[in-house]
Amino acid sequence: MSESSFQDDVLGELGPDRLTEIAGLLGTDAAGARKTVATTVGAMTGDLRQKADADDDDGNEVRQAFAEVSEPPLQGVATLGGGLLGGGLMAGVLAKVSKPVAAAVSKKTGIPAATVSRVIEMLIPVVLAVFAKRAAAGKGAAAGAPGAAPGSAPGAAPTGAPAEGGGLGDLLGQILGGGKK
Repeated sequence: MSESSFQDDVLGELGPDRLTEIAGLLGTDAAGARKTVATTVGAMTGDLRQKADADDDDGNEVRQAFAEVSEPPLQGVATLGGGLLGGGLMAGVLAKVSKPVAAAVSKKTGIPAATVSRVIEMLIPVVLAVFAKRAAAGKGAAAGAPGAAPGSAPGAAPTGAPAEGGGLGDLLGQILGGGKK
């Protein structure tokens, strides 16, 4: 598999300065920070996948957030605010999953949940940027995909109709990465 993992993309987007900042927050070195970021991002994307597969209000919200991420980015004022304003619904979804993700990562790593929460706050704009880049990179390939009508809002599918092949299911795979769980 030659395409990079979502965690690798987030680590690359973070860059050495922010990774060093996270290492300082965690009281560890760059390797420890890298491992914690990978664990945290894995937990976040796993939680998002699980929620997106659910046939409830949370699932609808996550699917709509991914549909929004796949739209072309706004220009001008919407790009201010460290990526959060441009993230719209997805920023809110990531904020909602941050507390349970922090608790899970804390349990797994022994790092206090409050510290993991601060790391997640630093990661949200980076995760949003990676989502947007992955969606834009796949846009050309997905443009002619059957079931992906231009301008359609996959998250607005009727309640009992979770995303099937093509459309949002492909978008989730493209943004979150292949079969890595």
